Parts: sequence; C-alpha cells; structure tokens
Amino acid sequence: MSTLLLTRSDVSRNLQALTLLTDMREAFRADALARTVAPQRTRVPLHAEGSAMVLFPGSLPGVPAYSVKVSARFPSITPPLQETLQLHDVATGALLAVMDSAHLTAVRTGVVGALGTDVLARPDASRVALLGAGTRAVLQLKSLRLVRTLSQAFVYDADFERAAVLATRMYQELSLPVRPAGSVEEAVEGADIVIMSGVGGQAALPAELVRPGVHLTALGPDEQEKVELSPELIARTTFVCDSRGLAEASIHAELGEIIAGMRQGRTSPEQSTLFCTVGLPFQDLAAAWHVYQAAQGDEEVRRMDFNA
Repeated sequence: MSTLLLTRSDVSRNLQALTLLTDMREAFRADALARTVAPQRTRVPLHAEGSAMVLFPGSLPGVPAYSVKVSARFPSITPPLQETLQLHDVATGALLAVMDSAHLTAVRTGVVGALGTDVLARPDASRVALLGAGTRAVLQLKSLRLVRTLSQAFVYDADFERAAVLATRMYQELSLPVRPAGSVEEAVEGADIVIMSGVGGQAALPAELVRPGVHLTALGPDEQEKVELSPELIARTTFVCDSRGLAEASIHAELGEIIAGMRQGRTSPEQSTLFCTVGLPFQDLAAAWHVYQAAQGDEEVRRMDFNA
C-alpha cells in the first residue's frame, strides 16, 4: 500500500476550518460517549536545549485509524517547535500517512477554542478580548468568526507594540474593528468573550475582573505561550475542560459531556464560564483524518510504499 507524505503546504491545502469544526464537534461527542483508550502525553528532556513529547494514541469510535504525534521543542532555534504526525490503520497498523502537524495543531487548537466558545458563550456574545498577541491569538480570532458574529476586539500584550501590530493585521484581514489595549483591565472591560493565549508567567486574568455572563477560553499550559489559571478564577466560573484526567479536580464537566447531553453547560445569561483546552490525541486524530480524507484526491501529494 502507499503512504501519503504531506508537507505543511499539503496539510494547509486540504484543511478546511469550517468542516473541521463540524468534525471536531462530533469527535468530542463520540469521545465522551465511548472513550476507547486513555490519552497519553509524555514529555521528556532530550538535553539542555530541547525536549520531545509524544501524544498517543489518537482514537475515536467510527474512525478506522489511530494517530501518534511527536512534538519536539528547541527554544533556541527558529521555528522552535517541530511536529510530525503518523496516521495508522487501526485494524492492521499499516502506515496511512505521515504529515507535518505544526499547522494542523495550530488550526485544531483554534477550532477547539471556537467550539468551546460556541457551546458555552451567550448566543449574543460579540465583543472579544485577546490576552496575548502571539500566533495562537490570530487563529483563535479567525476561528471565533465561524461561530459568532463579532463586532469588536481588543488585544492586550505585555509588549504593546506587538499588540498594535496584531490589531492592525486583524483589522486588515477580517475587516473587524480591533484595538490594542494598554492593560488587561482595559481589554476585558466590555468583552463578552475573553481568550487567554499567554500574557507571561502570571495568572492570565485576575478573578475580580470576571464580569457576570462572560465566557473565558484558556489555551493549554503545554504551549510556549503559557497560560496559568488561578484557583480564584476557577472558583468564580463554571469550569469546563477537554479531559478530566489532565485538568483541575474542580471541573464542572468535559466539553464532550456537554455536547453529548450528559451534563449541562451554561444555564443562565449571568453565568460566567471557563473552557480550558490542553489538546488531546483524539483531537489530533480528528484533524488528521479530516486532512487524510481530503488528500486522497490531491494529485500534488506525494506517496511512498514503505514495504517496497
């Protein structure tokens, strides 16, 4: 059999965020109803300048494949993160595809963040605060437009110039009023949705700034742009995550449990909600399977018979 070899451009060409959003919603539901294997995330130091992490096995009921992702981090080089994903036939172990997964993971994270917002935020939520002006903030804002009609956005970063650059870029690309903010307080003052994608080593948002009815999304602590959640912030909100096994003990529900109707999410307009995603192997599988299926008809994708 032939194995697909997908470069970053191949992955990007065969990845449609809106379709992936539908696929990811079904993946969360299926995982909550019938989780097949416990997720494994193992990071080990390679040497003083680098580390590697393996996420496996990505497995979902109804998907005839499993995934294994290797993420290597070398902060002193550019780009600092190298990721590769292998997709295997679940019945035989045959290697179906090898793909660059840096872009895949970035888009998947944006889509999962948007899904959490869609499930938990108020239907009329339209004003966004971005805490952290890194690369993940860009995809979060773009992905949010798949689930909400946005009216305005504010960006805060410890580096004000970086926030201003992001605001200008997002205005040009999305035709959305985006303004840099000089403080966290200014950014979140009128926001209905707050995206915490990294603002340094401190807690991303002081609990006293959380207004009734706001929805918060925190991107997982395993990324470079680290987000830390204070116990006070968690206690002040209805806390939802993507896996009980990799999150705080005080969670209200997994996102998949709410999507599957097993637990309630938001129950009132005044309720403040918090979704924290750490990124799980089944999410990698959902994204990789989406790309693999689309790439079957892509004549530009290279193929190789590893058994030849």
